[in-house]
Amino acid sequence: MRNNNRLRKYVPSLLLFLLFETVAVALWLAKGNLFYLLNFSYIGGCLGVGTALFAAGKRYARQFVQWAVGSYMLLYLGVLSHENMQIEGFWYYLFLGVFEAATIHYAVAKIFGPLVFGRGWCGYACWTAMVLDLLPYKIPQAPRKKLGFLRYVTFAASFVYVAVLFLMHAEHMEEIMFVSFVIGNILYYVVGIALAFRCKDNRALCKYLCPVTVFLKPMSYFSLLRITCNKEKCISCGKCRQVCPMNVDMTDNSRKRLNGTECILCMECVKACPRKAL
Repeated sequence: MRNNNRLRKYVPSLLLFLLFETVAVALWLAKGNLFYLLNFSYIGGCLGVGTALFAAGKRYARQFVQWAVGSYMLLYLGVLSHENMQIEGFWYYLFLGVFEAATIHYAVAKIFGPLVFGRGWCGYACWTAMVLDLLPYKIPQAPRKKLGFLRYVTFAASFVYVAVLFLMHAEHMEEIMFVSFVIGNILYYVVGIALAFRCKDNRALCKYLCPVTVFLKPMSYFSLLRITCNKEKCISCGKCRQVCPMNVDMTDNSRKRLNGTECILCMECVKACPRKAL
């Protein structure tokens, strides 16, 4: 019986891997490209291992997935393969009418995927956040500012930028997209680090400027995977709210809870709860 209980806690890891493996096989068969099988199998494998490490009580579980997936997408797909996996790359392929690279990535991770795992991308795969999470302000030192509207400005700016390039019939678009990827990432890191120290909050960029959240937030409202609170165990100590990097009220189980669509499933609240109520 004890062995069965031990195995049961690894079931979510297996299910997560199988979900990505299903996507991998479906895209491989649909597109006839072995890369999609290898790509999504690798990402699913990393997520499966990471969640298994969390189930085993390893505190570095999320960081393992962040660096395994984030560095792969930044260095291999972005730098070596010259694929713009940022939002500009998504608009570029969308305007071309091609379901490849960034459009597939966005569909799986940031548009339809959040219906299952919410903002999990932000907590486990974002190559910008994997660096920002190394900064000293893992726990926000000040109340959240009302600057979330700025993310819609950066979202619109990314769309207008690519649209103007198409309207101008710019030549060498592939090269422009690669240069945009490099410069864009440098700006994200510089601005993200500056904001983190200015606001004393590692995730300030995610909260106020990241354009990708415009896709993530609506679908995350309906997310299948959510952290919920056992009210019978909860003693209202507030430790979960204190350690949450995204200022989410985890003691409220409604989908309308404070900053509910901001949860990145980092599990810091789960680890901090003294009564295991989350």
